[in-house]
Amino acid sequence: MSDELRIERRPELRRPALVCAFRGWNDGGQGASLAGTYLARAWDADRFADIDPEQFFDFQANRPHISFVEETSRRIDWPENSFFSAQLPRASRDVVVMLGTEPSLRWGTFCRLVTGLARELEVDLVVTLGSLLADVPHTRPAPVTGNATDPELVARLGLQPSRYEGPTGIVGVLHDACREAALPSISLWAAVPHYVSMTPSPRAAKALCDRLADLLEVPLDTSELEEASESYMQQVSEAVAADAETAAYVDELEQRVDELMDENDLPSGESLAAELTRFLREREQDEDGGPRGG
Repeated sequence: MSDELRIERRPELRRPALVCAFRGWNDGGQGASLAGTYLARAWDADRFADIDPEQFFDFQANRPHISFVEETSRRIDWPENSFFSAQLPRASRDVVVMLGTEPSLRWGTFCRLVTGLARELEVDLVVTLGSLLADVPHTRPAPVTGNATDPELVARLGLQPSRYEGPTGIVGVLHDACREAALPSISLWAAVPHYVSMTPSPRAAKALCDRLADLLEVPLDTSELEEASESYMQQVSEAVAADAETAAYVDELEQRVDELMDENDLPSGESLAAELTRFLREREQDEDGGPRGG
């Protein structure tokens, strides 16, 4: 395997699933990265490998950070993409968690490194976590939708086949690489209120973690995220209450969601995909210096 994949040890795992979460374009409100970090900590996962960032990042766009180790010693922390393994004795499978940052360069090679390691570890399912900005209220549980490229997997798990067309991030490219490598893959997306996009969303993280645990049939205690979600809701509610226009808008979103729940008709994968399209287009305009929509 390429020297760009640095393996410290090879863990012994049973039917492992690979769960991936990336900071960057696929991480609205930091829902996905917060979920991934929580999973690695909750499962007491140990780091065993990483991808050398040298050939995959534009360090002017993703600059390394300098931090103090001691009073007179400093350390440079580079953008990371690391792999952590966890054995789950109370479940029928183990897990590998990949945490990192969306790379700047050579996405095809990067994804082949990921799928190559997955094949070597005999991973039988790849799950990516994403979060997107959408017209949802902060006072309701974050809706989660999933899709898969394998029609049999879509039917078996009751997921939505992806019909999204438009710009994509590393998550979309990784799923295509999984398809080429004959690795079953699923993408889970949590919706984050677009009016608090700069605030980390434990509510989205909890929704992703709960859906993932159900999907993999593995034990996971998310009570800490539940407590953080309650605090998040209270803080955002206080900020929203200070602006009458925003408060009225949130009331409208709440009524819309409640009506959908009464009809037992939760937002579909296609509706969230439409929201993602809008978000990506606005982000593209913002990066080009153009106007950004509300």
